[in-house]
Amino acid sequence: MQFAVDYLEEPRDRMSVFLRVIMIIPIAIVLGVVSGQSGGMPSFGGAAGGTLLFGPLLMIVFRRKYPRWWFDWNLALTRFTNRVTAYLFMMGDQYPATDEEQAVHLEIP
Repeated sequence: MQFAVDYLEEPRDRMSVFLRVIMIIPIAIVLGVVSGQSGGMPSFGGAAGGTLLFGPLLMIVFRRKYPRWWFDWNLALTRFTNRVTAYLFMMGDQYPATDEEQAVHLEIP
């Protein structure tokens, strides 16, 4: 796996840096709901990450095959998590999108 973040050439917007903690709240809620995370501890309740756990687990146990759709889901979720983390740690000023790759690139050879 290779992880890369595009380098920022232009100066930072000071207002967005100052308000970063407040601006990340909505996308952090989306990330928490989608990934099944609550306060850093995994929860297997109603979140998509916990609900979709048992189907692939049964496929692996009985068919001995890891589903491609589950791999694609995990890859997209990892990319989204990295975009949110890069935004939080001020590696970029572009707000993390849920539908496209931005300044964070995760490649699996």
